[in-house]
Amino acid sequence: MFGKLLSTLLISFHLFAILCVSFSEENPTDRRVLVLLEDFAIKSSHSLFFKSLETRGFDLDFKLADDPKLALQRYGKYLYDAVILFSPTIDRFGGSIDAASLLEFVDSGHDLILAADASASELIREIAVECGVDFDEDPAALVIDHMSYAVSETEEDHTLIASDDFIQSEVILGSTKIEAPVLFKGIGHSINPANNLVLTVLSASPAAYSANPKSKLSNPPTLTGSAISLVSIVQARNNARILISGSLSMFSNRFFRSGVQKAGTTSKHEKCGNEQFLTELSKWVFHESGHLKAVNVKHHKVGEKDEPSMYRIKDDLDYSVEVYEWSGTSWEPYLADDLQVQFYMMSPYVLKTLSTDQKGLYYTSFKVPDVYGVFQFKVEYQRLGYTSLSLSKQIPVRPFRHNEYERFIPAAYPYYGASFSMMSGFFIFTMVYLYTK
Repeated sequence: MFGKLLSTLLISFHLFAILCVSFSEENPTDRRVLVLLEDFAIKSSHSLFFKSLETRGFDLDFKLADDPKLALQRYGKYLYDAVILFSPTIDRFGGSIDAASLLEFVDSGHDLILAADASASELIREIAVECGVDFDEDPAALVIDHMSYAVSETEEDHTLIASDDFIQSEVILGSTKIEAPVLFKGIGHSINPANNLVLTVLSASPAAYSANPKSKLSNPPTLTGSAISLVSIVQARNNARILISGSLSMFSNRFFRSGVQKAGTTSKHEKCGNEQFLTELSKWVFHESGHLKAVNVKHHKVGEKDEPSMYRIKDDLDYSVEVYEWSGTSWEPYLADDLQVQFYMMSPYVLKTLSTDQKGLYYTSFKVPDVYGVFQFKVEYQRLGYTSLSLSKQIPVRPFRHNEYERFIPAAYPYYGASFSMMSGFFIFTMVYLYTK
């Protein structure tokens, strides 16, 4: 009896410790990460990537993807902040994990890294499709490029690609430019251009195409040129982040340590750009960069400090909000000149760009429009690489009361004058008519 009680307490204490270090607004960086492997050999063959995460403070829990004891949550609480899926050929997950539970995990605001390969299973393809990415339907297809391949003595089919067509964003790929091309060997995918939640981070060259390198082309390939995405990212509307790669090999130690020379160039790099590229990308996926928060949203009448329950038409008011960016270790003031606030009822009646004190505070002043109803202060901020800000605060606006109107309206002075002149004229006419012969 005592042994069972002790084991229950230990399990509860372990769960409490997990929840204490999980994702929070004060520390948005993912900390506990579940790594699902196809084989434990991947843990050693990709150890440099995993080590870079551990040195940044992440707690990696390595498990086989078909482990019958797998679970993402316990007692209604998620045990992990993110999942790394390095099992491209898995047909079925173990335990209580399936495609639906992984997608629900993302829908709840958690993050995912998915690495596929030429032999990607239907399960992996299904998860990718739900995230807005379509892998090539041909299971034997690889990305082939006869112009931008990596010079190699062993690879003669030009499936080892040296790509340097990166997304132009310092938030996503860091401020240090990636000088060396990235090595890629795997399957290509396409994204829907109408889906603004999915972005191509690394794309193929215009000469690339997706096909089976071991057979002759009988029909034109379905994926060609720069439309082929090699690595893509997704930022959901709830700010959950996903990384999808068509190559598991690009995370490997062999690629991290490999030198690279792009075909058609004379420059040879002693080390390819894979390590820098994937390190910076993992920082973005795990919210170490590009994460914003807004606090202390305030509004009040000019000259006052307390927030009123309602405004009157034509009131002068002040609006302010503080915005900070997570640097990986602390919150720093976010600096921008394009943050705007709307005073909104069905459509924006007022749209103002906020000024900043360069310390995180954004503010502005404006006059309440001459329209009464229920308005909202709205801030909708979406910028490449940053988490979106969506702030809304409702406030009613009333008209003037009967005793608040001006006693004499300047625009009516001519009518006042006409009335008094009529009375004066009538009085003079009466006097003249009565007392003159």
